[in-house]
Amino acid sequence: MQELIARKKEIDSLEKCYKSNGSDFIAIYGRRRVGKTFLVRSLFGSKKNYFEITGLKDGKLSDQLQNFTEALSSKFSKGLEFVLLKNWRDAFKLLTLELEKIPKSEKIILFFDELPWLASKKSQFITQLDHIWNTKWSLMPNIMLIVCGSAASWMMEHLLNAKGGLHNRLTKTILLEPFTLQETEEFLRSKSIKLNRKQILELYMAIGGVPYYLNAVEKGKTAAENISSLCFQKDGLLFDEFPKLFRSLFDAAEINLRIIKSIAESRYGISRTKLIKVVGLKTGGTFNKRIEELSAAGFIQSFVPYGNIKKDHYYRVIDEYSIFYLKWVESVVRLGHKIDAVSYWINKIRTPSYKIWAGYTFEGICIKHAFFIRKALGLDKIACETGSWRYVPGKKSKEQGAQIDLLFDREDGAINICEIKYSSDKFIIDKSYAKSLANKVETFEKHFKTKKQIFLTLITTFGTQETIWSQELITNELTMDVFFKS
Repeated sequence: MQELIARKKEIDSLEKCYKSNGSDFIAIYGRRRVGKTFLVRSLFGSKKNYFEITGLKDGKLSDQLQNFTEALSSKFSKGLEFVLLKNWRDAFKLLTLELEKIPKSEKIILFFDELPWLASKKSQFITQLDHIWNTKWSLMPNIMLIVCGSAASWMMEHLLNAKGGLHNRLTKTILLEPFTLQETEEFLRSKSIKLNRKQILELYMAIGGVPYYLNAVEKGKTAAENISSLCFQKDGLLFDEFPKLFRSLFDAAEINLRIIKSIAESRYGISRTKLIKVVGLKTGGTFNKRIEELSAAGFIQSFVPYGNIKKDHYYRVIDEYSIFYLKWVESVVRLGHKIDAVSYWINKIRTPSYKIWAGYTFEGICIKHAFFIRKALGLDKIACETGSWRYVPGKKSKEQGAQIDLLFDREDGAINICEIKYSSDKFIIDKSYAKSLANKVETFEKHFKTKKQIFLTLITTFGTQETIWSQELITNELTMDVFFKS
């Protein structure tokens, strides 16, 4: 099995539970392909008293129970068949009988993978799991129950935020997120893939930090070559992964696709009010559920622009692969296999459209890695609020608008305004751009109405070429290297 990379916090948390003298009920959730199953199997799969059952997608109750019986038989009866079970109550009773034979000095790990598929409608799975946990398993000090699911919204509704059944039964929850850029570099190096940081960044902008996707990256190929083969060849892993991903995660896949496509069209995010109009859904429970599903699965993020008096929520797409697919791949999928996949992406990276896409994708990555920026600025020990800010003048106004990609409002009387620029080489601040930056700061000071000290921080890929304007305007300068430091 491949080496377990990164995940230090999650590993420490799980190992503490394994060494504890009490029972634990742990829920691990996160988007599909992020490595939840791999994490559990890597840590505990070789343990003596490890029992795993995986739900069958769209499986009938009889199929799920048959699968459970076979797993039980393989683990505890050397392949001898148990009587076919009729319900989950009997299944858990039979499993408990086997568990009680194990000495209390030996730790037991029960792993129920793809829980949403196991707990199909009318199966009574959740009811019976709640019952057996409360009456038996929670009283056994050597039990460690781990449940896992890719349908993050289901996990939140039925476990994390459950109002009945398993409410407050969990002793620990773990949200497993995609790798950061630093973890991505570590993962690729573990596979002897030695790409420089610019190449890793380009790869990350297209497929993000999802371990399953990164595992398909080939040694000896550039980022552009890997993206071409993964995303634009008809048999590539990510050629049609996006719609498949949605259909596997969501019952209302088509509605969720419509929502995420509408959000992706707005570079700086779309307001809740406008989104409801665009997708044609009524405000209320249905819309809220769709938004919660997409947020829980890590595709979108809800935010209120900093200083926004109206408090209207905005939404933006934060999953790099989703943005990349909708911008570049979807149109190719519709064409079928009518392009030369090898040259297609190589040619695209020379176009103005690529530069625009790379710019806002890099902005999104910086926002997701805000902690690294904060740490590099020495603000990790200073209380501060993080956000973005935008001023849109009225139709009759002669003022220019202003967009602040990222800001840190500090408790020590200062605000760091971050200007983010993607460039293939050192970024040059000329007279025109310097004027634009000065206007941005002036507009912010005027409309944000603050007396705090303003520091302008420039975040680029390779830094800037020193000019008289850069010396005058920029207080702090960071490069992409800050995202690769642990």
